[in-house]
Amino acid sequence: MIDTRMTRRGLVIGAGALILAGCSNGIGSNGAAQIDARVDATQSFLFSRYPGTQDLASRASGVLFMPLITEAGFGIGGSYGRGALRIQGVTVDYYSAAKGTIGLQIGAQQYAHALFFMTPEALEQFRRSSGWAAGADIRYATPEQGASIGKETTELDPVIALVFGQQGLIAGATLGGVKYTRIIP
Repeated sequence: MIDTRMTRRGLVIGAGALILAGCSNGIGSNGAAQIDARVDATQSFLFSRYPGTQDLASRASGVLFMPLITEAGFGIGGSYGRGALRIQGVTVDYYSAAKGTIGLQIGAQQYAHALFFMTPEALEQFRRSSGWAAGADIRYATPEQGASIGKETTELDPVIALVFGQQGLIAGATLGGVKYTRIIP
């Protein structure tokens, strides 16, 4: 017989982790202005700390900046954040990123990431979808590689993802299984 106290406890802990995942992410905030301010700060940090990423952004058809993703889990977990898609440096849309997980995990972390859409087709596919999930067509790179990602590489990789600024107690940050959805802040 299954002990229902353990099941309820697991559900309560999982729900708490999901609520925690929304903390400090601007939920209930003044919307677009706050997202834009965070995106500006994230872009400035990325370009000043890793100068090669500025060249990468100039060659991209568009860049989705997600300035703050909060992830937490204790068996059941999740992550959430909001950001902006910029084309030629101008915000054109706002997006949320959400992921749910289950398995061996405990802890919390925050990080930022940027998706560089290197082809007009990849950007158009992202913008036309009702909910785009990060998948196999993404090439992961470290910010330090931003300076060495050459023209040949970006012509082969439709989307390049950089994860940076990790802080917390969960090992690693991956975008696998993250779903991006257009929002109106």
